[in-house]
Amino acid sequence: MTSKEGPKCAFCRTYSCWKGEKDNLPAFCPGQKEGHIYEKAAEAYRGEDGELARAAALVEAGGYGNWPRLREIAELAGRLNIKRLGLAFCVGLRREAADVARILEENGFTVFSAMCKTGSRPKEELGIEDREKVRPGTFEPMCNPVAQALLLNEAGVELNILLGLCAGHDTLFIKHAAAPVTVLAVKDRATGHNPLAAVYAAHYFGKKLKMDKKTQD
Repeated sequence: MTSKEGPKCAFCRTYSCWKGEKDNLPAFCPGQKEGHIYEKAAEAYRGEDGELARAAALVEAGGYGNWPRLREIAELAGRLNIKRLGLAFCVGLRREAADVARILEENGFTVFSAMCKTGSRPKEELGIEDREKVRPGTFEPMCNPVAQALLLNEAGVELNILLGLCAGHDTLFIKHAAAPVTVLAVKDRATGHNPLAAVYAAHYFGKKLKMDKKTQD
């Protein structure tokens, strides 16, 4: 594991940077050889990213172990003096989206929301064949994260919140969003939208965590 291969912090066993023990960094730690990266990051924090980083640190300290994620997002927006929020949500979490929008508006925000199936474009436009649909033989509109992002861009939102977008769809939304993006919850139907459950109980999920060889070819 070398810095040329890229950072591999997940395999570290000392986490000396977390403890402030810079003299005890493992040999493969990027902190040993990538000083220019940290200086470049520090420069960003001295610029426009500094306000967001400071607000995030204050939210971390203020609600540590106490505030739920939704409160943290509201507090972050409040500290940044943001009033216009975008909510990009999955149709499968439409009930939750209504509750989220209501709670945020009760806290003084204006919430604009866009559902994943907006536009009602058929999956066939993506080259999806009928046999490849979730429910073959039926009309299935494609998830449209690009349109979601563009709609919220047009609304002039200052911060986007993702609620339950699928893997890949969230990626496209983030790519096309003009305003910063944060995540309230991700899509994981197999675990009740709690993706870490598959990590904590990997011995139970077993084969469900193995990729299909056909997908890898």
